[in-house]
Amino acid sequence: MRRLCTSLFLFLGIRCFTIAQATEARIDSFRAGQDILVSIDRPLHMQSKRPTILVLYALPNGNSTAQTMGKKMEAGDDWHYDIQHIRAQTAFIRSEWKKINLLVAYLENDYRSWPAWKQKHPDFREKIPKLVDSLAEHIGGKNCLVYLNGHSGGGSFIFGYLAGVKKIPAKIKRISFIDSNYGYDRSYYPLLRQWLQDNKSAALNVFAYNDSIALYNGKPVVSATGGTWYRSWMMVKDFSQDWVMDYQAGDSINAVFNKRKSIRFYFKSNLNRGIYHTQQVELNGFIHSILAGTPYDSRRYRYYGERAYNAFIR
Repeated sequence: MRRLCTSLFLFLGIRCFTIAQATEARIDSFRAGQDILVSIDRPLHMQSKRPTILVLYALPNGNSTAQTMGKKMEAGDDWHYDIQHIRAQTAFIRSEWKKINLLVAYLENDYRSWPAWKQKHPDFREKIPKLVDSLAEHIGGKNCLVYLNGHSGGGSFIFGYLAGVKKIPAKIKRISFIDSNYGYDRSYYPLLRQWLQDNKSAALNVFAYNDSIALYNGKPVVSATGGTWYRSWMMVKDFSQDWVMDYQAGDSINAVFNKRKSIRFYFKSNLNRGIYHTQQVELNGFIHSILAGTPYDSRRYRYYGERAYNAFIR
C-alpha cells in the first residue's frame, strides 16, 4: 500500500489515510488532490493470469462512499445505506464471474456532487481524464480494462471524461449510465460512435425510467426534456443513424439494442407516475451493468427483480 500511495502521489498528489481489510476483499481509501476521495474494493488475492477489470463508479449526488457501499440496516440507520449496496453487488459479481479480477473504485468528492465539483474546477476536462488514466495504470495495471459507471450525478463525471478526450481509448471497454445521463447532448455522439465502431468489444449500457411524468408532492420531478427518459430516447435516435436498433417489450422493462447488443438501453415504465430513481441501482442494476452481454447475463439474478445479493450484505 505504501508503494501504491507513493506512486500515485507523484501523479495526483494523493494522501493515503486508511486501510480496511475484510475476509474476501479489502478497501483502500485515499485522497486524490484536495477534494476527491477514492476507495477501492479489491479481492484479497489477485490472480496474475486473470484479466483485470477496474470499474470507476462515480457516486450519486448526496451520497457518501459508506452509504453507496451499503450495510445491513439497523434501527436508526440513514436510509441511504439501503438504496445501492454496490459492495454486496460487487461480491455477487465476483461469485459469478470468477475468471477475472474485479476492482471497484468509488469516486466521491467533498461537495457530494460531480456537477458541483465540475463547477468548482473549470479545468475538469484535464483533471478527470488524468485521474482515470492514473487510477487505471497504478491500481489496475497497464493491461487492465476500464469500465466507467455512475448513478445520478455520477453521470456528470463520465461526461466530464468524454469532454476531455479527443478519442475514447481502447482500454475503456464499458460505459454505463444508471439513470445518470442527464448531461447528454448530441455533441457526445460522434465520440461514442467512433469508440463503438473501432472497438468491437466495447459496450454501452443506459438505464432510465420515465421521469418525465414522475411526480413528487404533486409536482414534476424534472422538466419534460430534463430527465434521463428524454435524454435516453434522444440517444436512441442518434444511434439509430448508424445502427439498426431493435425494440423488445417487457412487463416492466422495455429494451432497445443493436444487433450485436453492444448498445443496450433499458427503459422502466411508470404507470403510476412514481419515482424509481434509486431502484434502478438497488434492484440488481449495478450487477446488470457489469454482466449484461457476458455469459453471466441474467444468471441467478434479474434486472429489476428481487435483490440477488442479499447474502453478501455486510
